[in-house]
Amino acid sequence: SSQNLSEEFAEAARQLKKEAPRIQFGKIDVTHQHDLRREFNIQAFPTVKFFVNGSREDPIDCKGVRKASTFITWVKRRTGPSTVLINSTDQAEAIIKADDLAVIGFFRELHNDSVEVFCETARDVPEMPFGMTASEDVCANYGIQRNSLVVFEKGKPVHNEVLEDGRQSKLGLTRLIKTFTLDLVTEYNIETSVKIFDVPVENHILLFTPMNSEMFNEIYENYQSAAAEFRGKILFVLVDTNEARNGRIFEYFRIRDIDVPAVRILNLTSEAKYKMPADEVTMENLKEFCQSYLNGKAKQHLSSEEIPQDWDKMPVKVLVGKNFNSIIF
Repeated sequence: SSQNLSEEFAEAARQLKKEAPRIQFGKIDVTHQHDLRREFNIQAFPTVKFFVNGSREDPIDCKGVRKASTFITWVKRRTGPSTVLINSTDQAEAIIKADDLAVIGFFRELHNDSVEVFCETARDVPEMPFGMTASEDVCANYGIQRNSLVVFEKGKPVHNEVLEDGRQSKLGLTRLIKTFTLDLVTEYNIETSVKIFDVPVENHILLFTPMNSEMFNEIYENYQSAAAEFRGKILFVLVDTNEARNGRIFEYFRIRDIDVPAVRILNLTSEAKYKMPADEVTMENLKEFCQSYLNGKAKQHLSSEEIPQDWDKMPVKVLVGKNFNSIIF
């Protein structure tokens, strides 16, 4: 909530006042400041923007940051180095073991495009520590090929992404790394919905199923295995159809009791919805559905009521999903 964020923001301001007095914090109630709201195109609340060098042109958006500690890291990485330079194995171990998650870049040399993209990504992912190294000893110690980004979880490497010059974008790496802040499959509820939308992955797949059904464990295992394959590309969400508070999301996807278990993909940008063609939630069916969606081959799912018999009797035609495209386009 805005109130919560406001308190965390104030706490960050208090702490940074001692450490970095150059950085000023301010708060604006845009309900009374219409000109400012227009000038900076404020659409959602709360919005946090960072102004650099006294300029009001192109402030940097600070998205999805909700804790004082993360605010502080975000600001520090914008105003100073965004990653720690690692020269020894001990130093690497200290970073990897300090937190649940850590990201380390292993490079041949510290001056190339991949390093730049890595450092820019670190600025946008303040939730976890970032380190980078070009030390042969450190790379050899972890048995990692140079020019790789490795995500460590609880001290163990869980993902290795080879970095080729010019191939990875900052957004792609940010999406990939941010997915590790969520579980492999995230159960949808009031608390997690905010986190789900904070992760900048625009493709979401949703499994609608009662969690107390006999088939649940088998279906869930298949769903988790598919989630591991598409991590960073598609976000896997589980919706318990027995939970009354999830009613609005069933309505949005027009899911009925007889449809479950049902699997849908939602593209957040276009709000296009896709229905898995197969009925059974098997590993093969899930993989095929996700892959065909990513290749742009999946058919859009337009849930529609039937076309009324007298739809074109009157001067104003009656349109539903099924006749909308053919009449309008």
